[in-house]
Amino acid sequence: MSATENFSLARAWLRAFNAHDVPALVALYAEDATHTSPKIRVLHPETGGKLVGRQALAKWWSEAIARLPGLRYEETALTADADRVFMEYLRHAPNEPSMPVAEVLEVKGGKIVASRVYHG
Repeated sequence: MSATENFSLARAWLRAFNAHDVPALVALYAEDATHTSPKIRVLHPETGGKLVGRQALAKWWSEAIARLPGLRYEETALTADADRVFMEYLRHAPNEPSMPVAEVLEVKGGKIVASRVYHG
């Protein structure tokens, strides 16, 4: 994938997330993709903060949207090359202060094979 294609993938990711379209979001991932996040570690400590596979990702995001129906991400910066995208965004959740987040999407064959979330 080119950097331009990976920019498009990241923007599709943000659109799907903000539309709360879990099927569209999960379709951007490889079947055996991984996703790590400090929030996963807190809410599901048995996972060590890491989910594997589309089914686990779909369940995670469906639960997050149900728990925080107004959750949305505001893009602040994207940087991409042929293999990955670095996204920076503000996480806006109802009744919570906005939180700056960094997320890395690793891409192979047009699909996200790994995503890693970083925040305080």
